[in-house]
Amino acid sequence: MIHPLADCKNKNIPESTRVWQFCVVFENCQIGENCNICAHVLIENDVKIGNNVTIKSGVQVWDGIEIEDNVFIGPNVTFTNDKYPRSKEYPEEFQKIIIKKGASVGAGSVILGGITIGEKSMIGAGSVVTKDV
Repeated sequence: MIHPLADCKNKNIPESTRVWQFCVVFENCQIGENCNICAHVLIENDVKIGNNVTIKSGVQVWDGIEIEDNVFIGPNVTFTNDKYPRSKEYPEEFQKIIIKKGASVGAGSVILGGITIGEKSMIGAGSVVTKDV
């Protein structure tokens, strides 16, 4: 189900996945079965999202992020993919973030680029993750 007020360019989203209003979903991302993409979420092109993933409102999933199966991303989680961001200057390659199967990332957490969050890890609300967990 893709809400009529979502801007969804990707034509390969499974019917079991729900994309709610005011989401922006780029054309070349990969999104699995039975996901719930809540309102006001942005998903860029070079993104892989597994099955049974929940992404709550206010999350931007930038290029280079991989989210495996059964992951929960709380509201207003912030991901970064550029260690030294500058306006209109882009790195040759964005930093990767991998969130392994069954992990949960609490509301308002900040996940820096280059990080792997391990299988079934629990990141508490408001955390700043600067190294692998």
